[in-house]
Amino acid sequence: MKRPLFNREPNKLPSDIGKSAFECRVQFIKDAFGNTEDLLMLPILYHEEKGILFYLETISDSEKIQESILVPLCKNPELDFGEIPYTAETKSKIMLEDTINALLQGNTILIVHGEDDLFSFNTKKDLSRSPKEPDNEKAVRGSHAGFVESLSTNLGFIRQAIQSKHLRVNYHRTGQYTNTQIAVVYMDGITNLTLVKRLEERLQTLSTDMTFSPGYLEELIEDQPLSPFPHILFTERPDRAIAQLMEGRIVLMSEGSCDVLVLPVSFFSFFQTTDDYNSRILTSSTFRLLRVTSFFLSLLLPALYIAVIGFHFEIIPNEILFLVKNSVENIPFPPLIEAMIMAFTIELIREAGIRLPSPIGQTIGIVGGLIIGDAIVSAGLVSNIMVIVIALTSISSYTISSYEMSNTVRLLTFPIMLSAATFGFVGIIFSLMFIVGHLCKIESLGTPYFTPVAPFNVQGMKDAFIRFPLWLLKFRPRELLVQNKKRLYRPRRWEKNEK
Repeated sequence: MKRPLFNREPNKLPSDIGKSAFECRVQFIKDAFGNTEDLLMLPILYHEEKGILFYLETISDSEKIQESILVPLCKNPELDFGEIPYTAETKSKIMLEDTINALLQGNTILIVHGEDDLFSFNTKKDLSRSPKEPDNEKAVRGSHAGFVESLSTNLGFIRQAIQSKHLRVNYHRTGQYTNTQIAVVYMDGITNLTLVKRLEERLQTLSTDMTFSPGYLEELIEDQPLSPFPHILFTERPDRAIAQLMEGRIVLMSEGSCDVLVLPVSFFSFFQTTDDYNSRILTSSTFRLLRVTSFFLSLLLPALYIAVIGFHFEIIPNEILFLVKNSVENIPFPPLIEAMIMAFTIELIREAGIRLPSPIGQTIGIVGGLIIGDAIVSAGLVSNIMVIVIALTSISSYTISSYEMSNTVRLLTFPIMLSAATFGFVGIIFSLMFIVGHLCKIESLGTPYFTPVAPFNVQGMKDAFIRFPLWLLKFRPRELLVQNKKRLYRPRRWEKNEK
């Protein structure tokens, strides 16, 4: 009985292979990858038929190659290549022009001398990590799993939770060099297909060298990229992405990233958290209202202080008038410069805390804030009240559940402070009018961004500033123009039976 012979020296072809269709195929793959050294060629000899295994050792699993290809060859020495029972889920026949993409995805290509078919085996190396709860989206109740960097694993999370035949996944590839695979996920029968078509048209028109992360996609597909407000919601939580799918929204996922994009969204989507729907009604409504209040507090508090000190000193109550006067009278800078100094210092400490390793970052944030705050007050450069104002502003911005919206607040604080220092309360009012007008104008994938406030929607207000009970949230968001507007909520029917 003749046994297969394997030449274990990579990238060396048998010397007796002449110029043929077989050699042309081999040369096609070698020319496509040039001189890259992680492309390995494993010549094999089976029934005096020569073959070549091509694979990229950096993304292909050698153990899978052994188990899926070499072991079946050894166990079936009397059968032809096409008759060998390879592992069912790995073997497939492909065209020559598809071999390059197959290799880049971690597959192994088998080319056999004298055979017309080319075989592809799924030998992709598992490079993903185990799922864990995202650090920037903590939840007290509910699931504590997070997305990982593997697109197939993330889609598996979605499929496992939504076991419905109506879940749709459309694949696209972007980036001329990275060739990144992305997936458009939506619920057929719920999601407005016009929105899906609009998103896929934007994806198909992309022309870029690389798309390493969803951040690249966000800038290329959002409606107004120069707006300070985020138009797309980022999340690393499968349960949050699933909830958005059931609302009728679209989830955009990318290979190599644990962040997924949700669109279209509204302004109030950035203040909603998973705990809002895992807590009791009054509790969740109170804390959501607190987050919305924190948005306006962090946006306006420094500007209000600057306007009061610079223009409207008379509105300060007499009980604290002398405290404020004693605090600011010896400060050499006007309130605007005070606020700018403190805000800039806080941003420096915050950025340093993020970029440094976690234990050092926490130490820098606490110790740096205390030391610098105490020293700058002792030196008489900034008043005590200004330190308190900036501290409250920073804490308020941290309560916003979305990192992107928190950055927007911190960015808008500076021009509002400048308006307050120039025109007082009038400047603040004009700044707010401009922001509200901008919110009413912008769109997310062609849908109103500031809904349900503008355009006003009574049903949408039930889940905006506060959360109504689930059995009263009977309709999906009107601005999405979903196919199925009404939810299948028929809860608490036991109350009628008990009466």
